[in-house]
Amino acid sequence: MKKVRVWDLPVRLFHWALAVLIVAAVVTQNIGGNAMEWHFRAGYSILALLAFRIVWGLIGPRYARFSSFIYGPSTIVGYVRGGKEALKRKYLGHNPLGSLSVFALLGAVLAQAVSGLYANDDIASEGPLVKFISKDLSDQITWFHKDVSATLIYILVAMHILAIIFYHVRRRQNLVKPMLTGDHEVDFDAVPANDSWGMRLLAAVILALCAAAVYWLISLPPRGMM
Repeated sequence: MKKVRVWDLPVRLFHWALAVLIVAAVVTQNIGGNAMEWHFRAGYSILALLAFRIVWGLIGPRYARFSSFIYGPSTIVGYVRGGKEALKRKYLGHNPLGSLSVFALLGAVLAQAVSGLYANDDIASEGPLVKFISKDLSDQITWFHKDVSATLIYILVAMHILAIIFYHVRRRQNLVKPMLTGDHEVDFDAVPANDSWGMRLLAAVILALCAAAVYWLISLPPRGMM
C-alpha cells in the first residue's frame, strides 16, 4: 500500500469549515433573538465558501475539480449494483455514488444561503436583499428557506453520515481520515493532487475575492440610493 495525496489542503479546510458553519447557522437560528446576527454571519461565510468551492472545482487540483467526479448514469447504476470490485478500488476522490451526494449537498446549501439573503422572520430580522423584492415574494422565499431547503440539508447530511458509517463498517474504508490528512492508501499507481504552497496561496486569494464579493453583495444600497 502507498499513500497518495488526494484532498488538497484548501478542499479539506473548506469541508470542515462548511460543516462548522452549518452547525453554527442551525444553532443560532434555533436560539433566535440577538443570535440571529451570528446566523446571518454564518450564512455570509457559507456563501463565500461555496463561491470559492465553485471556482476551485473549475481550476483547482485534479481531484478537487468537478470534472473528476462527474459520472454518467450507467456508471452510477453499475456502482450501486455492485460492479467489479477491482474497478471500485480505482476510484480516488469521490466515487460515483459519493459524487451525487457532493453535488446535492452543494446545491442544497447554496440554495439555502442564497434564499437567506431574501428571507425575513416578520419580527426584527431580514436578509440584506429583502429591500429589492416585495414582501409577498420574501415570504415565499422564507418558506423555502425554513421548510424546504433546510429540511433537504438535514436529510442529505444524515445520509452523508450514514454513508460514512456504512463504508467504515461494511467495506472497511475510513472516509474521514483522508479528509483530515489528505492522503488515501492504495495498492495501485495514481497521480497525486497538486497540494503545493503555490496552489494554497492561489486558493487563499480566490477565497479573499469571494469574501469581498459577498461583502459587496450584502452591502448594496436600496434602488433609490444607487
